[in-house]
Amino acid sequence: MPTRRITSVHIIVARESDGVYSLRGPADLPDLRGVGIAELCVRAEEWERDHAPRWIFTSVEQDYPVLLQAGIRVRRCHDLTLTEGLLLAYEGRHGEPRGLAGAYARAVGLPPPPDSEAHLDDQPALFDPRGAGLPRDVAVLDAAATVLAEQRRRIERTDHPERIRLLVAAESASALAAAEMSADGLPWRADLHDELLTELLGPRVPAGQRPRTLARLAERIQDAFDGRQVNPDAPASVVRAFGRAGIEVPSARAHVLRRVDHPAVAPLLEYKELARLHSAHGWAWLDGWVRDNRFRPVYVVGGVVSGRWASRGGAALQIPRTLRSCVRADPGWRLVVADAAQLEPRVLAALSGDRRLAEVSAASDLYDSLAEVMFSGGALPAAAFDDRDDRSRAKIAMLSAMYGGTAGEAAALLAVLRQRFPDAVSYVEHVALAGERGERVRSRLGRTSPDPSAAWRALTGGTVDDLAGADRARRAARDWGRFTRNFVVQASAADWTAVLLATLRRRLPPPAHLVFFQHDEVLVHTPTELADTVSTCVEESVRETAELVFGASCPVRFPLHIAVVGTYADAK
Repeated sequence: MPTRRITSVHIIVARESDGVYSLRGPADLPDLRGVGIAELCVRAEEWERDHAPRWIFTSVEQDYPVLLQAGIRVRRCHDLTLTEGLLLAYEGRHGEPRGLAGAYARAVGLPPPPDSEAHLDDQPALFDPRGAGLPRDVAVLDAAATVLAEQRRRIERTDHPERIRLLVAAESASALAAAEMSADGLPWRADLHDELLTELLGPRVPAGQRPRTLARLAERIQDAFDGRQVNPDAPASVVRAFGRAGIEVPSARAHVLRRVDHPAVAPLLEYKELARLHSAHGWAWLDGWVRDNRFRPVYVVGGVVSGRWASRGGAALQIPRTLRSCVRADPGWRLVVADAAQLEPRVLAALSGDRRLAEVSAASDLYDSLAEVMFSGGALPAAAFDDRDDRSRAKIAMLSAMYGGTAGEAAALLAVLRQRFPDAVSYVEHVALAGERGERVRSRLGRTSPDPSAAWRALTGGTVDDLAGADRARRAARDWGRFTRNFVVQASAADWTAVLLATLRRRLPPPAHLVFFQHDEVLVHTPTELADTVSTCVEESVRETAELVFGASCPVRFPLHIAVVGTYADAK
């Protein structure tokens, strides 16, 4: 007899303080208490197959790897810790403990204890004190059930519960994807990486020594300063060296040095680039992060205040172009690389309802189309701008709108953008004004900006008698307004990418799977014969994401550049 499928099943998974697990589902399924990892996996595989439940994890990052190691993947879940963080931010309580103990304490009216440090080992410790901070007579399973019920009530009290529900579901699905990507790893040819490092830097040397190429560049730099000692790894040493040569530079940053006419500049710039490769992705990185030809980073979902991901070591979100040739599909497999370029301007078009900017966003290269609209008809004489092409000027104008830039030609370009796209510019300017007043602002789905500090409020809200104090207050207000202006756009883009990951993960045909994600780009590792199907899945997921986040009538297109390649370097 076939198993009866139960609809809307929720199953709570809790690791108790003594290392065993407890599970609770609806009345149709028995409560299980005190089971070991082996039985947990047997039950999870059975219930996932028969009921397709929504699993309730106290933390996907901590609880899901046990199932992944047993080859068990779940379709959907609710992450109590991530959800608590989203709700706390919505309620203006950024920084409060968001772990299970803190969430439970708030739910029952107790002072929340601080969060305990997460265990970051590949496998959670058997006796990980997950219940730390809970009252002694409260089981982790019961605390999780209480927190889940309270979170549902809080969601319903928000201004747009349907949006928060979507955000919670997408963020939780993103956590599943992140754990799966860490477990599967990004295909990475360690031998090619080693060859590339040797070609660029010279043979490997003991830790603490400069590779041959860096040593030779350091000698050239010193020679360019007439043989006087200079340490190219120490910015202060570089600044002093230029000062001795009669050249005052505010810093040793690359963009500053490029404006300097001196024979040390060329070897310094080359040194900086190679030294960054050596320190961030050199042999030590290769030893620590690549195993069995797989790069296995630890992603932190929502690790940035705007909702963007971060990574815990390994510089996972910053793979340099130099090393992308090391990212290669397995034999018989391909990489499907999907890049949502210029995502944030398109998000602004959708947020603001600016129909003309929505029309511009239909082009594959938004900035080319934006330039055509901005500068047709001679909006301003060319002499008003620096020597840049129209596309570059259009990009500066858009970034100025989203980030609040007014230096140099940005103010004049922003004025043109405001004339051409008044609804879009007005939207971010109103958000900036709200920030200057110290108000919280929200993304499309409800991510919420933190409040400014008490010191900020004292500075901007008090009575200032002197001009210097008034100027500091104005600058502080404008700075926070720039933050909120960008927060709304960047956080709404994070909403969009979270929903995209959730929908794409659900659509992908096994054994194709996500292997990498950074801000607006995803990589799928797929058997060659499924590559076209995967590309179609990406396109369908983008359409579904736009509709879910911005509504069925959203006029904005979100074109993705999709490439099916053998190596990541060939995607662009």
